[in-house]
Amino acid sequence: MAQSERVQKLIAQAGIASRRKAEEFIRQGRVTVNGRPIKLGDSARPNKDVIAVDGQRIASSSGKIYLALHKPRGFVTTMEDERGRKCVAQLVEDVPGRVYPVGRLDKDSEGLLIMTNDGNLANAVSHPKTHVAKTYRVTLRPGITEEQLIKLSTGIMLDGRMTAPAKARVLEQQPGRAVVEIVLYEGRNREIRRMCESMGLEVARLKRTAIGPVRLSMLPQGRHRELSREEIAGLLAESGKGRNQ
Repeated sequence: MAQSERVQKLIAQAGIASRRKAEEFIRQGRVTVNGRPIKLGDSARPNKDVIAVDGQRIASSSGKIYLALHKPRGFVTTMEDERGRKCVAQLVEDVPGRVYPVGRLDKDSEGLLIMTNDGNLANAVSHPKTHVAKTYRVTLRPGITEEQLIKLSTGIMLDGRMTAPAKARVLEQQPGRAVVEIVLYEGRNREIRRMCESMGLEVARLKRTAIGPVRLSMLPQGRHRELSREEIAGLLAESGKGRNQ
């Protein structure tokens, strides 16, 4: 017989929301188990009982989904937007289950975004204390000097504290334009744009090409693919969580 667990924990494990947010959903009467509204503190049997949030059944722990999505520019990294902007949710409507973005890419950026219903993996990849490498291809104007490249690599003062050491190398340099590869190991809000702007550089284009071992490669814009077992294991290993799985 399946062992029961608190419903808010099961919702969090499914990647729907944090445990605290799941508790709010329960208090608001938005969660049912086998069709009946529940109260905070109630339990359910994973893979046996049907848990739903707002009428949508959550995926069981055996129905984990792991996707690599190529986010185009102009899409916001949310599942819905009160201002009516295009959301990444529209790009995964064909997926048989609810998935959520891991981390963010701002509206004007493009490239690799991982989407999953596995809260454990999402936390492992995006938690500030883990340092999963994220690789970006950045087009800068009017160009970049050696001094600016060193600053990007060693750290820049933002919000009263230095950014973590990064890797930066020039891929192309032309009059009035440079293409730079930047590898970050922390995830502050709009970090690359703010680092470059602080040095008077304009970010003309920003594309994330890899997260840990997961590479964007030739995945077309707006399309998604499943992650391989090796990629999932690699993400967990790089985050330091692999040995705990």
